[in-house]
Amino acid sequence: MGYARGLVETGPGLFAWLQPDGGWGWSNAGLIANGGEACLVDTLFDEALTAEMLAAMADASGIAADGIGRLVNTHANGDHTHGNGLVAHAEIIASEASAREMEAFSPAVLAQMKAAGAAGNLGVAGRYFAEIFAPFDFAGVRERLPTFTFSGRHSLSVGTHAVELIEVGPAHTAGDVLVHVPEARTIFTGDILFIEGTPIMWNGPVGNWLAACDLICALDVETIVPGHGPLTDKAGVREVRDYLAYIAGEARARFDAGMDAETATRDISLGRYATWRDAERIAVNVDALYREFAGDTGPPDALKLFERMGTIYFDRR
Repeated sequence: MGYARGLVETGPGLFAWLQPDGGWGWSNAGLIANGGEACLVDTLFDEALTAEMLAAMADASGIAADGIGRLVNTHANGDHTHGNGLVAHAEIIASEASAREMEAFSPAVLAQMKAAGAAGNLGVAGRYFAEIFAPFDFAGVRERLPTFTFSGRHSLSVGTHAVELIEVGPAHTAGDVLVHVPEARTIFTGDILFIEGTPIMWNGPVGNWLAACDLICALDVETIVPGHGPLTDKAGVREVRDYLAYIAGEARARFDAGMDAETATRDISLGRYATWRDAERIAVNVDALYREFAGDTGPPDALKLFERMGTIYFDRR
């Protein structure tokens, strides 16, 4: 399904910023504006993209970047945080787990990896990294970390709108948060939802992600803004859930049979999911599931996983 780039008003004072095609780095964000107050939901992968978004939001809402009082980062990944420096006066809210992740993986690291990959270093992993992130300028990011953190749930108000922050991670990352606006029947999901693209499980456990999808479906919501891809409905949520449940079952069978994660990645048939964008992310998903099955709570080997994804990606071209 095609969708347009830019700002969509989903209800009075509620906006979604959408970035086709929703692949690597092309994330969505949102704005809740009411009674002269504003809360931004996520920023974008670099400052140029974020500045363009904030200008469009100011035109639509009458609230400039300097007037945004709160910013919620749904999780720690840079395509949802690297524009934080452009909302200099906002309180930045994130889960405690997300704040720790942001501190550990800076924009400078991404800039170094991209430069190394473009120079032909880091092998397949570097080549893949440099290609998928070519459109983005990590070197120009002025990082701003959360100023307020929470665990579990946190309530806030934007004008007369009540807003509920619901921590559902660890799942996609260590501290994923949903942003629910009950009166508007709207939810911003961050990367709990990739629509028309392949979810990527950097953290897990998968059960938490499945439960997050179930929670969204149980809420009285009509407008669902995913972290990547077009606006969706509960059928789209169930599609993401079905993918995760399918991959988990296939990986478990191979783990129990003694197959290693890399072989399992190649062995699992993606079936109807093979046409989803960034299908090579199965390499990360199987690795996360194998670590979960083995009780391994250590961090993933990101360079190894980018190499596996890159190998699949370049083999298909």
